[in-house]
Amino acid sequence: MIGWMRGTLLAKTPPFLLLDVRGIGYELEGPMTTFYTLPDLGDTVSLFTHQIIRDDAHHLYAFANEQERNVFRLLLKVNGVGAKVALAILSGMDAATFSQCVFEGDSARLSKLPGIGKKTSERLIIEMRDRLEKSNIPAYRPSDVPSPTALPADDPVKEAVSALISLGLKPPEASRQVHAIHTEGLSCEEIVRQALKTMVK
Repeated sequence: MIGWMRGTLLAKTPPFLLLDVRGIGYELEGPMTTFYTLPDLGDTVSLFTHQIIRDDAHHLYAFANEQERNVFRLLLKVNGVGAKVALAILSGMDAATFSQCVFEGDSARLSKLPGIGKKTSERLIIEMRDRLEKSNIPAYRPSDVPSPTALPADDPVKEAVSALISLGLKPPEASRQVHAIHTEGLSCEEIVRQALKTMVK
C-alpha cells in the first residue's frame, strides 16, 4: 500500500495530477481541497495517498494532509459511497465543514454536493457520526487552506466545466454553474472553488 509520496509536480488538471517520483510518473486523483494547496508546476510536493487495487486498474488518491485522507477512508466505508462520491464531498467542503454538517444533521447542505442526493446525505449523517467521533480527527479551519495557485491552462473555463463533470455534475449543470460566475482572470481551480461554494450555500 502506497501511503505517502514526495516528488516534482508535473501537471495538475482537476481531478488529476501527475507527480514525478525519481523518474516515475504517478497519476493521482485528488479533491479540490488538495488542489488549492498545490505549489507551482516544477516544485516539490509531499502528499498523503490512498491506494485502491482492482482487477482492472490501480487507483491512487492524493490528499494535502492526513486528516483529509482519514475522512476519505471513513467515507469509503459508508454504504453506497465510492471513491468518486468521497472526492466530490471533499471538493465541496473541507473536513471541518463536513463534520459540522454531520453532527448538526444538516442533510440539506450535504445534498447540494455533486452526486449526493437526499437519501445519501441522510445515510452519511447516520453512519459518519459515530465514525467521526471514534476517529478523533482534528478539525481544521477553512482559512487554514492556502489560496489557490494558478493552473496553467489554455481555457480555464472549459477545464473547470470538465472538473465539475468529473466530480459528478451532469454537463449542462456543470456548464451552468461555471457560467453563472464572473470567470475573467480566474484560474480553473478558482472557478471550480467558487462554483462549489455557490452550490453548497
